[in-house]
Amino acid sequence: MNNTWYPEIMYEESEDGVSSKIPFVLVPEDQKMPEILFIFESRESGEFEPGLDGNPVPILEMDLHQYADMQVLKEGLSLELFDQVRECLGLKPMTEAVAAGQKITNNVRKNIEEKTNTST
Repeated sequence: MNNTWYPEIMYEESEDGVSSKIPFVLVPEDQKMPEILFIFESRESGEFEPGLDGNPVPILEMDLHQYADMQVLKEGLSLELFDQVRECLGLKPMTEAVAAGQKITNNVRKNIEEKTNTST
């Protein structure tokens, strides 16, 4: 595996200039999606310092954040601990999330069946 590849977070933009709210990473064939991403949050501090040309440039505050692949956590943690992680992130426990997902899927299927039956 080539170790010089770095993931690039991208957003799909349509021709009308509207961007997707969910980013993607284009992963080369000989690579795999990272299990954790490290991303700096950058904010202007409100203070300035002289730049190379002597003009003031904003001072940036940088905070490092880490984002883990939930599938990796799901496979490596007990259900109880995984649910604790989900709760910390504002997500429902797995049993509730699965039940809610099944309800949505059933409603979609029902709507498709109704539309299919009324159009024939």
